[in-house]
Amino acid sequence: MPNTTTKTAVLVASAIAMASTLGVVGTSGTANAAEMEKCFGISKAGKNDCAATGNPSCAGTAKRDNDPNAYIAVPKGTCDKIVGGVVREN
Repeated sequence: MPNTTTKTAVLVASAIAMASTLGVVGTSGTANAAEMEKCFGISKAGKNDCAATGNPSCAGTAKRDNDPNAYIAVPKGTCDKIVGGVVREN
């Protein structure tokens, strides 16, 4: 059975590996922003992205599910596959 020092070393190494992976994911998410589209009419109440059309407020302000004026960003080509999803520019 591994001793406490070995267990601690494994946990630290795992934490470092996870932090490194999360850093890469965060960076690539920003780089892929151009590959996203606004999908209107599919967000849950309070879960929309910034901002809803005709609404001066920002993210998380949709008052009802599937508000046709609220959107969430999804990978391009995905919105057409979601029932009720509509792609449009504000």
